[in-house]
Formats: sequence, C-alpha cells, structure tokens
Amino acid sequence: MAAAPAFAANQPCSGKKGGIAGCDGELFLCNDGSISGSRQNCAARYGDSGQAARPQSLLRSSDGCPCGGGSFCTGPRGGVYCLTPSGNKSYKRK
Repeated sequence: MAAAPAFAANQPCSGKKGGIAGCDGELFLCNDGSISGSRQNCAARYGDSGQAARPQSLLRSSDGCPCGGGSFCTGPRGGVYCLTPSGNKSYKRK
C-alpha cells in the first residue's frame, strides 16, 4: 500500500495564530487578532466581494487602527500595520 501524500502547504493564520477569524477585505484576520502575511486574497477565497471593494484608509497615528477595523496606520519608515487586541503591531505584507 502506498502512503497518502502529505500536504505541507502553509495556510493563512496557521500555527500560533490560531486559524482564520475572518476577512478584512483581501486580508485574513487571525484568531490571535493579527493579520496574516499570506499573499492569498481572503475576499476572493470566501466570496466576500462586498468587503473587498471597501476602501482602506491609512492613518498617521496609533489611535483608531485596530486589526479588523478596515483602517491601517503607517509607521515612521512607511510600514503599514494595524493594532492587535493585545496592543501589538501586525504589519501588512508589501
């Protein structure tokens, strides 16, 4: 008997991130409150075209940019991030 092939492909929000909590447009929101670094499109994968068209604003302050809120902050060196529930920054992949 042949062994079944093992699939080692990484999934969005795998490991310590605890799985997918939902979508924020094209981004995957993880159960730990961070955003996934996946290059996959969450809205396309789950057919959530309404959120994909929603504009995402970039803010200059750390207030008002929680992950899942549709708004992101920009850091002093141009990094785009949101704040997790624990107050940590979760950076958006370029």
